[in-house]
Amino acid sequence: MKGSAENIVLIGGSAGSLLLITEILENLPKKIDYALCIVIHRSPVFSTGIENNLSKKLNRTIIAVTDKTPIKEGTIYFAPPGYHLLIEPDRSFALDSSEEVNYSRPSIDVLFETCAQVYGKNCSAFLLSGANTDGAHGLKTIEEFGGSTFIQNPEDALIDTMPKSGILESNTSTILKNQEIIRYFSHNLQLP
Repeated sequence: MKGSAENIVLIGGSAGSLLLITEILENLPKKIDYALCIVIHRSPVFSTGIENNLSKKLNRTIIAVTDKTPIKEGTIYFAPPGYHLLIEPDRSFALDSSEEVNYSRPSIDVLFETCAQVYGKNCSAFLLSGANTDGAHGLKTIEEFGGSTFIQNPEDALIDTMPKSGILESNTSTILKNQEIIRYFSHNLQLP
């Protein structure tokens, strides 16, 4: 597919992660040569307008995923509330309203696991602050398919349950402090 992203970076977070996600986006280079997809646990009952607010604040295109959206290089995507976000073999997104996973829909694990199967070693994932274990199993799946995984240092997380569970499940994740995560993104995925 023309313009399809060869590489994808995932960020999964829950309670306490939005501030760091905003800082990451503020420090991204103007051009990125990968697709960036973000899953935050949020309720479909309340419209937060995260995508529109960040698009205006950062003067960047930030998209709330719709079903069958093709994954394009240089684009920032957010999983919509109330749906699991999956990656299809043709490198498009699919939305699914099946049961919650880890008390969440969207589930970080669902995105991480389906992305690992499609993108393999071209998938990198970050697990941030949150109050449950969502994302931990997905990190392990990404590692098994050859991708790279990173976990927010629990000491820096506002709620450390999710990063700690990721550390317990993961075999190869790099643990990064908040400023190291921001630097990683600002240097176009190169650790200084």
